[in-house]
Amino acid sequence: MGALTTARTFISNLFKPPQALSAVPSSDRGWFNILNEGPGGWFQRGIQVDNNRQVLAFSAVYACVTLIAADIGKLRIKLTEEDTDGVCSEIINSPFLSVLNRPNKFQTRNKFIEQWVISKLLHGNAYALKQRDRRAIVTDLYLLDAQRTTPLVAPNGDVYYQLSVDHLSGLTKQVVVPAMAIIHDLQCALFHPLVGVSPIYACGMSATQGNRIQANSSKFFENQSRPSGMITAPGKIDDETAKRLKESWEENFSGGNIGRMAILGNGLSYEAMTIPAQEAQLIEQLKWTVEDVARAFHVPLFKLGGPVPIGNTIEALQQTYYNDCLQALIESAESCLDEGLGLPADYHTEFDLDGLLRMDMAALTKAEADAVSAGIKSPDEARRRLNLPPVPGGASPYLQQQNYSLEALAKRDAQADPFANPSNGGKKND
Repeated sequence: MGALTTARTFISNLFKPPQALSAVPSSDRGWFNILNEGPGGWFQRGIQVDNNRQVLAFSAVYACVTLIAADIGKLRIKLTEEDTDGVCSEIINSPFLSVLNRPNKFQTRNKFIEQWVISKLLHGNAYALKQRDRRAIVTDLYLLDAQRTTPLVAPNGDVYYQLSVDHLSGLTKQVVVPAMAIIHDLQCALFHPLVGVSPIYACGMSATQGNRIQANSSKFFENQSRPSGMITAPGKIDDETAKRLKESWEENFSGGNIGRMAILGNGLSYEAMTIPAQEAQLIEQLKWTVEDVARAFHVPLFKLGGPVPIGNTIEALQQTYYNDCLQALIESAESCLDEGLGLPADYHTEFDLDGLLRMDMAALTKAEADAVSAGIKSPDEARRRLNLPPVPGGASPYLQQQNYSLEALAKRDAQADPFANPSNGGKKND
């Protein structure tokens, strides 16, 4: 309770926000209204785009968001220290490690990072409230609802955040806190430096279209794949006859009676009105919406069940996925944690990519063997990568005796007779 009490005391008693604060930015409409409306004036053009919750019902959006969040969430967060040579070594005992291993009392590290990434992908922003102990070390992080957290700017440019009630985070009333109490990780800030923009801003219409296509297809197949249509007659019919035919047709051939045999006489004929799926290029349209969503999230199509590029290894494909999709999100989170936790200058957080870029055993063994043979790694370092214990004499890198440095070879070549053997009286070896 010490950390929680300290945080509440700081927010409620010690900190008094300035009176003149404006939401980001100070304009009649604000960026949030623009983002909610969507690009290109969708609302004015009468195009209704699904909200984030509805867009998640489209499988491509759900797949992209959950895939990215789960892949980053499964990575262990290491605390490293950089020495004078610029080499980072993992720290296994530090007061800063506690919050990295268990961010708060109700979430594991994996679920905390997943929620962080999901908030950033869906809303463009992830906000984490910091709670400190009496040493001023961050001991708990609580992710806030991005839709109920508002950045504020004071006249002198200082940044504050308005937080709504959140009992899980210990907030029993709406409060305003300074930026030092919040870790704010935002997606690309297209319009304002404090407002991130979700990829859904770019692909919301495609996801909405995909939902509409699937809804229409569902209705189409509920109708036993028979499109709606009309009955026509060769001549004029009066209103009473038309009404009788309509009622008879709906009674006998609609609802549960779809598919029954219809017998038409007196020149009556049935004409379909709905465009069949093959003429509407339904599959091609649905495929395009998936591709557009993947493009906005930077997810390679093969990760969504698309074709696997020919001539690439699994490691190369995973590296492409990491470079194009995950790297920016991971490094942004690392920077936010470094600064937000107040780490010393030579301390850094680092996501362990071994959980993502895992090679198959044959490729991993060969890579480690090559590193040991080249003197880059010691045998124990290679064995640790293979989850094997150290062995006597395995702590130092090795090279074969006949290897010489370029400097030694240059000195030898500068001699009058480079091939003379000093230990043999200056005579050449046989």
